[in-house]
Amino acid sequence: MKINIVYNNKIAGCGNVLETLKTALIQKKVDFKDYDISNMENYGNFTFVIGGDGTLLKAARFYSTFKTPVLGINLGRLGFLSQTDTGEIDNAVQKVLDGKYSTEERLMLESENSLALNDFVIKGCNTYRTSKFYLEINEKFVCDYIADGLIISTPTGSTAYGLSAGGPVLYPTLDTLVIVPICPHTLNARPLVVPSDEIITVKTSDKLLSVAIDGADTAECVKQISVKASKQKALLVFLNDDSFYSVLRNKLHWGISPERK
Repeated sequence: MKINIVYNNKIAGCGNVLETLKTALIQKKVDFKDYDISNMENYGNFTFVIGGDGTLLKAARFYSTFKTPVLGINLGRLGFLSQTDTGEIDNAVQKVLDGKYSTEERLMLESENSLALNDFVIKGCNTYRTSKFYLEINEKFVCDYIADGLIISTPTGSTAYGLSAGGPVLYPTLDTLVIVPICPHTLNARPLVVPSDEIITVKTSDKLLSVAIDGADTAECVKQISVKASKQKALLVFLNDDSFYSVLRNKLHWGISPERK
């Protein structure tokens, strides 16, 4: 087995975790190469990613081209997509080498040359006020919104920004997309779940739309955007048998009653 290691040096503690992982692989005589998140290559047939969910999202998009499975070592706050923490590296490496892991294909979104595993977040270029957005599906007008923006999300991304904006939680392997308005200036705007073969187009009465992909710090301004499911799939690695529902409980505290004091 040959291993890619992708790391994000902007996150505190990354250097120490990288050295721990490299030491574990050297001791087990495994070939590897390591890459900063801004300069990835594909040397191996498996990838460890050291960082938060943002780092994992970027790596998963990149390695989806090569159908290389990706495993996250969490250094972020939530680590919703990561499967192991920094204190479990030796155990994780051994499980990978023994083939004691599973993989799951995850639907991604595309617009022209851009890919998203979580979501496209669409706002007016003047982000300090509401904008008017026109929603079309398969070139047919659906509705318009006066809102802060719209989120077009995959099932994987339904537990990210879309959840915070009031969208539904979707099981991550469902073949659907979800459209969530952000702070709509109306009482009757609701999230919309559609089949993954639909083409979603958003236009605006403003001059330009601001589009951010998977929570990126920078956004591109365009006149309109069309989003659809990509033929490429992200390939995520799972080391244990925890269900999606247990992840919701453990990381988002879903369905847990508050304790009495």
